[in-house]
Amino acid sequence: MRRARRRELVAALEAGLPVEANVAAGWREREGVTVCATEDADDTLTNAVRNALLGATPIDAHDCLIETWPRPGGRHGAVAARLQAALDPDVRLTWSEMARALLATHLDADRVQRRADSLEKSERLQQALYEIADLAGSGLELSAMLRMIHHVIGGLMYAANFYIVLYDDVRDTLRFVYFADERDDYVAEPDRDIPTAELPNSLTVALLRHGEPVRGPSDAVRGQLNVVRDAAHGPDSEDWLGVPMRRDDRVCGAIVVQSYDRAGVYGEEERALLAFVAQHILTALERHLAREELEHRVRERTHALERLNAEMQTEIEERQRAEQLQSALFRIAELSMSAPSLDDFYREVHAIVGELLYARNFYIAMISEDGERLEFPYSIDERDGRRKSRPLGFGLTEYVLTRRKPLLVERADIEKLTQDGELISRGALACCWLGVPLWRDDQVVGVIAVQSYSQQITFSRRDQELLMFVAHHIGIGLERKRSQEALMLAHAELEERVDARTRELARANRELVAQIGERLRAEQRLTHQARHDSLTGLPNRTHLVDCLTESIEMTQTHPHKLFAVLYLDLDRFKLVNDSAGHSAGDELLMEAARRIAACVRPGDVVARLGGDEFAVLVHELDGVASVERLAGRILETLGQPWWVAGREVFPSASVGIALWHPRYRSGSELLRDADAAMYRAKAAGRGRWATFDEAMREEAMRILDLEADLRRAINGDGFVAFYQPIVRLADRSIVGHEALLRWSHASSGLLTPASFVNVGENSSLIEEVDWLVYAQVADRIAHTEGGYISVNVSPRHFRDSAFADRLLRMLDKAKADPRRLRIEITEVALLEEAPRVMNMLNHLRGHGVLAQLDDFGTGFSALSYLHRFPIECLKIDQSFIAGLGSETRVESEAVVRAIQALAGSLGIHTVAEGIENLHQQRLVRELGCTLGQGYLYGRPMPELVSGIDAVASLVG
Repeated sequence: MRRARRRELVAALEAGLPVEANVAAGWREREGVTVCATEDADDTLTNAVRNALLGATPIDAHDCLIETWPRPGGRHGAVAARLQAALDPDVRLTWSEMARALLATHLDADRVQRRADSLEKSERLQQALYEIADLAGSGLELSAMLRMIHHVIGGLMYAANFYIVLYDDVRDTLRFVYFADERDDYVAEPDRDIPTAELPNSLTVALLRHGEPVRGPSDAVRGQLNVVRDAAHGPDSEDWLGVPMRRDDRVCGAIVVQSYDRAGVYGEEERALLAFVAQHILTALERHLAREELEHRVRERTHALERLNAEMQTEIEERQRAEQLQSALFRIAELSMSAPSLDDFYREVHAIVGELLYARNFYIAMISEDGERLEFPYSIDERDGRRKSRPLGFGLTEYVLTRRKPLLVERADIEKLTQDGELISRGALACCWLGVPLWRDDQVVGVIAVQSYSQQITFSRRDQELLMFVAHHIGIGLERKRSQEALMLAHAELEERVDARTRELARANRELVAQIGERLRAEQRLTHQARHDSLTGLPNRTHLVDCLTESIEMTQTHPHKLFAVLYLDLDRFKLVNDSAGHSAGDELLMEAARRIAACVRPGDVVARLGGDEFAVLVHELDGVASVERLAGRILETLGQPWWVAGREVFPSASVGIALWHPRYRSGSELLRDADAAMYRAKAAGRGRWATFDEAMREEAMRILDLEADLRRAINGDGFVAFYQPIVRLADRSIVGHEALLRWSHASSGLLTPASFVNVGENSSLIEEVDWLVYAQVADRIAHTEGGYISVNVSPRHFRDSAFADRLLRMLDKAKADPRRLRIEITEVALLEEAPRVMNMLNHLRGHGVLAQLDDFGTGFSALSYLHRFPIECLKIDQSFIAGLGSETRVESEAVVRAIQALAGSLGIHTVAEGIENLHQQRLVRELGCTLGQGYLYGRPMPELVSGIDAVASLVG
C-alpha cells in the first residue's frame, strides 16, 4: 500500500509539468532517507534527491529542476525533475509550490497511516495478552488452553509450526507441553520429564542453555549454537525463531515458531513481539499449572480430611463407648462399697449392664460352697421367671463353667450342641444366648448370662468382649462386697479387741513415757559428757569452739564487745605423772581446774582441751589490761602450794592470750594464736604469760612462708652439701669430711640448718631434705677418692625400719663404697628406740657403714649404751673445746679427760669439734685427742678439701 501511494505521488508530480519529464521525490526522517521515482528515471536523478536531503547544494541546470525545503519535526523534503525543454519561471514557481504541497500531503498521510498501523498492532497485541490472561484463569484443560494460545499467536505472526517447552534447570529435564507441526510427526507427551541427555544435538536444548532469542534458517541457527545436524530432531526449516522464557535469572522454558516454505518470515519485530508474549505465556502456564497443582492438593487434602473425619468419628464413637464403659465400671466399683446388700448390688449391676447391651433377660449363676449345686442369686427373664437353685447338670451355664471361657450361640448352634450331646437345654429356648464366666482368683465360680427370644435381637463378638470385661469387674465387686460384709461381721469383734488393746496400750504408753523421760535424761547426760571433760567436769574443746563461734557472730553485730582466749599449759606436769603416778596427776588436774574456775567471772568459760592444757573464754573486756590482770591472777592462784601423794608441789603454768580481731573467722584460729603465745611464754621461762601480737603473727607467717619455700626447694635444687675436713692432729692430714647441709635460698642467700631445721622437723620435711643430701654425698663418694664422709642422721629416720636398707640401696645405685660413709647420730636416737636402732646400726656396720656419736657430753653420756651400741667414734661437743680457753677451763678439761678415758676404755677414738686456734689444738692433743675438726683446719666448702689445701689453711 505504501508503494502504491508513492507511485501515485511521482505520477502527480509528473502530470503537473507541461513538458515531458522524469520525476523523483524524497524525504529525510529519523529512520533515514526515502526516495521514490518514475519508472524511466535514472540513478542520477534519485542520487540528486538523496544528496540534496543529506545537505549537498542542489545543482540548477537547464535540463534538471531540484527543489528542497524543511519540514516540521526535523524533517526535510526534496523533488527533482529532468525536463525535455525549459520552463517558464512562473510555471516553474507554480509547479514547485504544487510539489511542496503534494509532498507534505503525502508525508502527513504516510505518518497517519503508520500511526494507524502501529495502533492496530498494539490493539492486536493487547487483545492477545487479554486472551492469554483469560485463558490462564479459565477452567480449560492444559491442552485446550495451549491450543487457544497457539491460535492467539497465529493472529500476531506466522505460527503454523509452533511448540512450547518447559525446563527444570535443577533436575536438567524438559517437557513438551504443546507441539503443533505441519511436517514433523513427533507426538508430545506433556506429562513426561525428558532428561536433556536423551536429546543430543537438539536446537531446543541448545536454545535453553544459550538463554537468548535466536532466529534464522536451521543451518544458521545450528552454527550459531554449535549444534550438529541430527535428522532425529525433525526436518530443517527455512526460517526458525526461538525465544526463551525467563523467571528472574532462570530459564524456565522456550517458545519456538518456524517456517518450512519461506525465508525471512521472522524479523526483529517478530522476535521482540514473541519475546514479549513469551513472558505472558509463561505466567499463564505457571498460573494454570499452579491451579492444577492446587486443585490436586485440595483433592488429596479433601480425601485425607474425609479419611481423618471417618477415623475421628470412629474414635469418637470408641471414646464414647469407652467413657460409657468407664462410667459403668466406676459405678460397679462404687456399688461394691455403697450398696446396702448383695440383692441391691445385683439389681444395680443389671441396670448398668442394660445400658451397655440388650439385657432384658439377665441372670447371675454361682456355684454353691460345696460345689454340687448351681445357685441363681439374681435372675430376670421374660419367660422363665425367677430361676431356682438346682444340681449341676449339662445346661448352657454348666457348659461355660466347664470350659472356663465365654459362649455366644444362636438357636441353630444350641440345637446342634444338643444333638451332639454336648448339653441339655433347659427352660425356654433362646434365639441368641451369651454367657461369660465369673472368676475369683484363678477359679471360675459363676456365670453372667444374657439372652434374646427375638430373631431381630442378637449379640456380637463385641458384646461378648464388653460383657467379659464387665464381668471381670463384677467379680471384683462381688468379692469386695462379700469381703465388706465379712468385715462388718468382724467389726463388732474387732471393736471389743480394740477396746481391750486400747487399755493395754494406755498402760504401755504410761510405761513408755517413763522410758522416754529416762532416755531423754540419758541423752542429756551423753550430750553433757560429749561436750565436757570426764575428769574435771569442765567443757571440752568442742564446747569451747562452739562458744567461740557464738562470740564471733555476736561481735560481728556488736563490734564494741571485746573478748579474749587464754591458753594454759601446766609446767612440769609430766614430772608429777612420772614420779607420783597418774592418779596424782589426775588430782593435780582437778585442783588446777578448780583454781582456774575460781578466778573467772560468771559467764566466762573454762575448758580443758586435753592433757594438761586448759583454755578460758573471757567475755566483755574493757581492754587488754584486764585480761592480762586475769592471766596474772590465774598464775598466782595456780602457784599456791598443794599436797599431792604426800608431797608438797608448787604448780605453775604458761599462759598465752589471744584478743578478738576482725581478721579471725573461726574459733580454731583464736585457739591457734593463743597456743602460739603460750609457747612464747614457755620459751621465755615458766610461770609467765604472753599476748599474741603482730610480731608473733609475722613470725607465724614467716614460718609458713619458710615452709612453702622449703617445699619448693625440695622439688628444685636448693639444698647442697658443704664439706668440712676432719684432720689427724699429729700430722694435720685429712682423714675425712663432715657433710653439712646448706640451703641456697632465692632471697635470703645461703642458710645454715639452724635457721630452718625446726620448721623442717615440725612439718616432717627434714627427712626429704636429708635424703637429697645423702644422694649428693653418695655421688661424691662414687666420684672421688680419699677418706670418709660423715652425714648427720636425725632420730626421725630411725623410726622407719627401712632406713638402713634404703641407704644401702642408694649407695649401691650410685656405685659408692659404703666403707667411706659414716653416720653421725645423737644420744636421743639411741634412747628412743634402742632395740630398733641397735639392729639398724649392726646391719649398716655389716656393710661397712660405721656410726659416730655426735655432740657427746651434752646429754646422758652413759657408759651403758656406749657399751651396747656399735659406736666407732665419739665427737666431743665444741662447747667443751671452747671452754678450754676460758674461765671454765678446769671443768672443760675434766670433761674432756673423762670422755677420753671412757673412749679409751671402750677402744673408741674421739674427734674434738670446734678447734679454732693453735692453743686449743695443743690442749686437746695433751688431753689425748687424736682427731680434730674446726675453722682452724677449714670452713665448710662445696668441694672436698685436699691435704695440701688443709696445710695451706693452717699456714695462712
